[in-house]
Amino acid sequence: MKGSDAEQIALTFLQRQNLVLITQNYRCRFGEIDLIMRDGATLVFVEVRMRGSETFGGAATSITPAKQTKLLHTARHYLSQLKSEPPCRFDALLLSGAGGRKIEWIKDAFGE
Repeated sequence: MKGSDAEQIALTFLQRQNLVLITQNYRCRFGEIDLIMRDGATLVFVEVRMRGSETFGGAATSITPAKQTKLLHTARHYLSQLKSEPPCRFDALLLSGAGGRKIEWIKDAFGE
């Protein structure tokens, strides 16, 4: 399964939870955010991770402190373009198993 497939599974899952897509694969000089969505009044930055096995700690452990820092900088860049800053959070959507059938959604996975 490719990363784009995992992101599509994640997007569909989150839309079924009533989140609304704002943008996908937001890129700037600091990095990339897989999905930026709205959950009510809250802007949600979503990191999607897919792992076929838990051999090396699974999907959650792949969101390292260095990756979190890149995501924070990228989110700040995105927010700097808005007229006002809404409430925000960082979620992780972890896919595992055959075809990403096991989904774990971690709200407020990390922050500043």
